[in-house]
Amino acid sequence: MEERATSRPGLLVIISGPSGVGKTTITHGVERSVPGAVFSVSCTTRAKTDADREGVDYFFISDARFDAMVREDRFLEHAEVFGRKYGTPREWVMDRLAEGKVVILEIDVEGARQVKEKVPHAFGVFVLPPSEDVLLERLRHRKREDEAQIQKRFAEAKREIARAKELSASHGVYDAFVTNDDLARATREAVSLVEARRAGATARP
Repeated sequence: MEERATSRPGLLVIISGPSGVGKTTITHGVERSVPGAVFSVSCTTRAKTDADREGVDYFFISDARFDAMVREDRFLEHAEVFGRKYGTPREWVMDRLAEGKVVILEIDVEGARQVKEKVPHAFGVFVLPPSEDVLLERLRHRKREDEAQIQKRFAEAKREIARAKELSASHGVYDAFVTNDDLARATREAVSLVEARRAGATARP
């Protein structure tokens, strides 16, 4: 792929965190605050709804096309969730990076591991809750599920946090951990980390 001239280098940013930690709000805060930041558009095999915008919310493709892209190594990461497949298209991301964009991926720990293997210089940020008790309370406060489902999500969240710390120690998947004890402060910290990394500074808390 031919490199385009750009005044600033592109940067691939990975943001992860367990359910209820506030990572989506922080991710959108980074997107709004960092010049040239764009949210990555994933491919999916799920059906398109009337509210979906092709190429904005997702690229909607068939199972056969998705499987072909996997075989051709055209995803930076991919996964199957409840029978639906999702993947980050390599070419789309690399094109945006060549334009000098900050490309943001909001993905889980396993997806982050896959991306770091293919793009070692990607900048990984993991959002932590202040404590397990606070995380459990936030999951309950959403009032989306019954207690059994909340406990299931809570157990998975604890596993995800442990896995993120393990992969950071062994493979350097995450470069920074941001504790969301206050949403506005945590968002500012995430923005500062991304801007510092983009400027070439050492951006570790």
